[in-house]
Amino acid sequence: MQTQAQNPMVLWYAKPAANWNEALPIGNGRLAAMVFGQPGREQLQLNEETVWAGEPGNNVVSGVYEGVQGIRKLLFEGKYKEAQDLSNKIFPRKAAPTSNYGMPYQTVGNLLLTFPGHETATNYYRDLDIQQAVVKVRYQVKGITYTRETFASLPDQVIVVRLTASKPGSITCRLGLNSPQLIHRVQTEPTKLVLTGVSGSHDNKAGKVKFQAHIVPKVEGGTLTSTDSTLQITGATAATVYISIGTNFKNYHDLSGDESAKAGSYLPAALARAYPAAKAAHVASYRRYFDRVSLNLGSTEAVKKPTDVRLAEFAAGHDPGLAALYFQFGRYLLICSSQPGTQPANLQGKWNDKLAPPWDSKYTVNINTEMNYWPAEVTNLPELHQPLFSMLKALAETGRESASAIYHARGWNMHHNTDLWRITGNVDGGFYGMWPMGGAWLTQHLWQHYLFTGNHAFLREYYPVLKGAALFYADALQEEPSHKWLVVAPSMSPENTYQSGVGVSAGTTMDNQLVFDVFTNAIRAAAILNTDQPFADTLRCLLNRLPPMQVGQHNQLQEWLQDWDKPDDKHRHVSHLYGLYPSQQISPYANPELFAAAQNSLVYRGDKSTGWSMGWKVNLWARLLDGNRAYKLIADQLSPAGTEASGQNGGTYPNLLDAHPPFQIDGNFGCTSGIAEMLVQSHDGAIDILPALPDAWPTGEVKGLVARGGYVVDLAWAKGKVTHLQITSRLGGNCRVRLHSQVAAGGKAKLTPARGTNPNPFYQNAAIQPPLISAKATIKKPVLAPSFVYDLNTKAGATYTFSGK
Repeated sequence: MQTQAQNPMVLWYAKPAANWNEALPIGNGRLAAMVFGQPGREQLQLNEETVWAGEPGNNVVSGVYEGVQGIRKLLFEGKYKEAQDLSNKIFPRKAAPTSNYGMPYQTVGNLLLTFPGHETATNYYRDLDIQQAVVKVRYQVKGITYTRETFASLPDQVIVVRLTASKPGSITCRLGLNSPQLIHRVQTEPTKLVLTGVSGSHDNKAGKVKFQAHIVPKVEGGTLTSTDSTLQITGATAATVYISIGTNFKNYHDLSGDESAKAGSYLPAALARAYPAAKAAHVASYRRYFDRVSLNLGSTEAVKKPTDVRLAEFAAGHDPGLAALYFQFGRYLLICSSQPGTQPANLQGKWNDKLAPPWDSKYTVNINTEMNYWPAEVTNLPELHQPLFSMLKALAETGRESASAIYHARGWNMHHNTDLWRITGNVDGGFYGMWPMGGAWLTQHLWQHYLFTGNHAFLREYYPVLKGAALFYADALQEEPSHKWLVVAPSMSPENTYQSGVGVSAGTTMDNQLVFDVFTNAIRAAAILNTDQPFADTLRCLLNRLPPMQVGQHNQLQEWLQDWDKPDDKHRHVSHLYGLYPSQQISPYANPELFAAAQNSLVYRGDKSTGWSMGWKVNLWARLLDGNRAYKLIADQLSPAGTEASGQNGGTYPNLLDAHPPFQIDGNFGCTSGIAEMLVQSHDGAIDILPALPDAWPTGEVKGLVARGGYVVDLAWAKGKVTHLQITSRLGGNCRVRLHSQVAAGGKAKLTPARGTNPNPFYQNAAIQPPLISAKATIKKPVLAPSFVYDLNTKAGATYTFSGK
């Protein structure tokens, strides 16, 4: 019996899942499931993206402005402990009786398929084919081969389970449902199993999301009977089980939908389509996204081993194929968890089996939500960014309340968390929650989408969101006493401290970088759209008063306005390096001192950390042009979770999901974007080819990565040198290409020589930023590999090729 197809895009296992972290994820953006693959009792743990605890309503508390003013006064007097104490008093660790700190994302429940006598199965095999988005389970019982295929259909909006056997009349199983929701019931109709429930109450909000799950089997041969709470299939030759889920959710302030009607609405069309056609339609819809990018880093005998074995052996062996699989698995997860018209991917994507998941599985926007979307543009999935953009429109509405009530400012803002109800107030109290920068970071995704797509209609549609964020900081900035710089206060460098228990501060480096980007993006957008020039002029004046990035006493990029960094600080957040990645304010060419200081900060911070933090560091080391160090972080991440190799923290579960621990999906997305950054960068005025290629990948090929300016890059290399480069221009215009000394000898480029023309106007110019203050340190400038910059005058739709020997 064949047990392994040796398909490089398959996760496969020789045993069923023993727990949730071994189960395999499927999803269509709206629905998600974890498939366990047990022969005798298959479990599908089910999610629908709008099943959250609570009800509509923001969490902004009134009467805190005077307290915020008091915190500012204490900070500018240097009374930092007192400022933190006041912040903790105004925003206590437990939400006030009239407020909340956000609602948890919750599970629907479980579909259970019980197969009597299958507990003693042999020749077991299961896989997830990420090129097809289908989970397969196969095993034998008494000489009969049983096969299950499961997928979450993108076009049909249902989950489909196909049961077949090698001998007619062999399929007998019982279908049941359960749920941990406190309010739920299971009932049957003659050919349908129905789970009805209501989401949980939490933190002063009553659970009001009503949901229904409809389970409908289509049986070929045999019989279908029912009890009060189960369906029984007996003696069937094949059966297809359809799972449809609906809720009463319409939008973040409207729960007037009909959950039963919605769940039922998807079934007629799905049931009318024969299984082969349904599967083919799903695969075609999925591959429309997935096939845009391919990556081949080489293959070894390791591909013949189960994925959990490959993971355990990765650090000590040579398995470039697993790195390529992991890269594409991140793209798979984004396709499955963020489709146009759905909710954005949350802290666990759309996969969660709990009522009270870690950190509520909310949208944590002091890095994690943004990290989920780092791969969207560069790995050719721009449509999947849309759910985040839609959430931003809603936050720009609800965020006016927090901007006005808490800071007496115009525009909109939010803090470090939000949820289905688009809350924008403080979450988790006066330490973790005192960070009014969530909107500043999220709006970068709007500008980056424009840089990659050049879509003027999109920029015009979302300009009010950009302007509203800039307007908030124009009002909220405070003049600090020492240098008369304008700073955000109170705030913090996310989740970190500079004194024991003290994080609240003024003018942190990350805040300064974020405000710089918010103002710069709004200025550029206004110019492109030929609007709001007086407002843009105001922002230019404010821009000149922002603090510069500073190099401190340890030759580090300072994290705070004062030189408080400690070289032994191993904190998981590296927030002050936002300017290096995902922003583009630190360049080895334009400001090498900052570049070197950022590298020193990252060295001090160390490698091993939580899973998402290691994913971020892959991107940071790629931006630092150090492919071998970036690869080391990938190897650390591709270690079994909780082992010494992963630092007893971080790492990866057997199903390749990221371990914070516990599971958070952002580490997956971070590593996917990091691998793309190792191969192609486009933030620093040019398309940089193989800027951070590690020694472990001497030969490879990637097709379909996207660069700012709308350029699609196909690339091959051998012995570390470029052998083929093809650039397709979607938009036309001047394309600047940077080729390093890795270019194969004798290579010829059909490129016009550089004549000092400007880079493509969609690029951000890293040179326009506040000046560096480096009086405290002497920094060695980085040693850069020789590079050759070409200007290519492109036409929209045209392809340009470089070929080397």
